[in-house]
Amino acid sequence: MTALLVTPVPEPAQDTRAQDTPARRDGFILVAVLWILAALATLATVYAVYISSTATAAAVRDDSLLAHGLATAAVEIAALRLVAVPKDKRPSSGEVAFRMGKASVSATFVSEAARIDLNAAPKELLAGLFTALGAQPEAAADYADRILGFRAPASGDGGREAELYRDAGLDYGPRGASFVHVEEIWRVVGLPPALVEQALPHLTVFSGRGEINAADADPVVRASLPGGPPPDADDGEGAQAAPPADLPGTIRDASDAVRVRIRMDFDTGRRRAAEAVILLRDFGDDPYRVLSWREDAELIPDDAPPPRPKGERRP
Repeated sequence: MTALLVTPVPEPAQDTRAQDTPARRDGFILVAVLWILAALATLATVYAVYISSTATAAAVRDDSLLAHGLATAAVEIAALRLVAVPKDKRPSSGEVAFRMGKASVSATFVSEAARIDLNAAPKELLAGLFTALGAQPEAAADYADRILGFRAPASGDGGREAELYRDAGLDYGPRGASFVHVEEIWRVVGLPPALVEQALPHLTVFSGRGEINAADADPVVRASLPGGPPPDADDGEGAQAAPPADLPGTIRDASDAVRVRIRMDFDTGRRRAAEAVILLRDFGDDPYRVLSWREDAELIPDDAPPPRPKGERRP
């Protein structure tokens, strides 16, 4: 007989991995959930920041749009107040105040004749301005010559003024025509930057007058006049001394160009300002034309009191 050799079949090895599969799976799911929650939290934070930024930007934009409308209303009220009276009886300065919506608005207007016109002022007045700002008389006269040279036709000096610009290494020369705006004084050769910065608030290109209305002029402009009082002179009671009515270089009438400065205080605490120069017109459908418009919060002095509607008294 033949013996059968029976080889025992080994029992299949038990898969130990199957025993811990549920636990491992639970751990993997937990980690995945934590990552998803972290991602959602990040997205929620980003979204919250976006919504906050959008809301802030929308509020600022709304304030800007409202401020522009309020400034326009103030300019129109000032213009209508001026054109409503005969030209020879118009005030050369004044103020308006009103409340509209959730803002208090005040505006002051003054004739541009209260400033020194870069295109019309004579040398003596320009030199007087620089002297009043602290320049030595000889240097002030030279600075005035440079302004006259910048605006004078090039053919009048044989090219000498243009040569000064070339010698200074500048790639441009004098305009040879009227100043387009007061900021163009920065292009005049030889003027100290600090002096230009000081002079800008007292200058204009819209008056068209070689004289100034001293009654509305600030102390520096008054001191620029021949025989004018020093900028820090007062009448003994803290008020600026008024120049004599017959002081050379002065006029009594106002210019058709008027500068309007507007301040707006919102109930939210925000504060805006604007400044416009308008040209009054006694003909046509529009009572005025805008010559210059600027919206800038820096126009408001830090120590300026808040505006009050017309009729309210300040304490």
